[in-house]
Amino acid sequence: MIERSLFSTDHEAFRDAFRRFMDKEIAPFHEQWEEQGYVDRKVWNKAGENGFLCMTMPEEYGGSGADKLYSVIQMEELARGGFSGIGYSLHSEIVSPYILHYGTEAQKQKYLPKLASGEMVGAIAMSEPAAGSDLQGVKTTALKQADGSYLLNGSKTFITNGWHADLVIAVAKTNPAAGAKGTSLMLVERGMPGFETGKRLKKLGLKAQDTSELFFTDVKVPAENLLGGEAHENRGFICLMEQLPWERLQIAITAVASAQSAIDWTLAYVKERKVFGQPVASYQNTRYTLAELQTEVQVARVFVDKCVELVAQDKLDTATASMAKYWTTDLQCKVMDECVQLFGGYGYMWEYPITRAYADARVQRIYGGTNEIMKEVISRAMGLGAK
Repeated sequence: MIERSLFSTDHEAFRDAFRRFMDKEIAPFHEQWEEQGYVDRKVWNKAGENGFLCMTMPEEYGGSGADKLYSVIQMEELARGGFSGIGYSLHSEIVSPYILHYGTEAQKQKYLPKLASGEMVGAIAMSEPAAGSDLQGVKTTALKQADGSYLLNGSKTFITNGWHADLVIAVAKTNPAAGAKGTSLMLVERGMPGFETGKRLKKLGLKAQDTSELFFTDVKVPAENLLGGEAHENRGFICLMEQLPWERLQIAITAVASAQSAIDWTLAYVKERKVFGQPVASYQNTRYTLAELQTEVQVARVFVDKCVELVAQDKLDTATASMAKYWTTDLQCKVMDECVQLFGGYGYMWEYPITRAYADARVQRIYGGTNEIMKEVISRAMGLGAK
């Protein structure tokens, strides 16, 4: 296999430390969290205490000032363990960067240290019942009032960390007549009158992840809670587009790590499991299937690692990130399906990690922009499509 060159000895030491954290604070409880439909809040507090949240945020805001490779390792290790209920990456590498990149100094000082400590859990509310991948179709409004505040009305769905969230970045139209150019990002805190968390959604997979609906009914959002202040009013869509390459690459990182774990679990299983008196691994079909899957996952890993390098250089473009997201998640689903087949009947039993990984994988082709949307983005970058 091609040796990876991304990580230093310090990065690998961090990997070991985070594995120990998972073994103690996540692995013994994840099955229980799947049953209850959400992770315990203490897993956020413990992560904060150990410095595992918002690691790439500057030290003056409670982070470690670490490079993104530490977050990449965290994503890979959670995927390796099948711990799909843990929403650290969205909290640390999506919500927090919005505040860091676009927030006012007062907003950074107020929210980032609390996100880094685990005192607050962050979520971002984009998807709506009638607007999934189409962010331009958002119907939620935040209309400016005479006193400078905004009146927020609308609903969101499929919101990761939504049930636990203390801080939500809500995508809303501050100028509905302007379409996408009238979009802003509002910082909505738990406890604001009119802001309600709906039911936790029951999903095919990701059963421990607290995905929920959010409702905003005449929520009075202070002027100081417009992300970035007045200078960023109606610039929300631009901010979303600027952050999407890294957000989509995170999905690809998880896809490759999950696919590799599935191969590893299956390899161990087919060496032990016997059919007609022979190990399943002894059959040509098994060997060739796993050889093909491992080859494709190796290709995917090299491509994704290159994309991670581009992120570090601030050179990852939207089309390349879309390629990574669509191709690796399609591959992830293919790997899961083939590996379940090699497990036979046991591959359909929930107690086996491969079964849960199979269920978890399906949404990867949907969220972060459906894979059909990814192909549209790629084709437009090639000069194709409607003008």
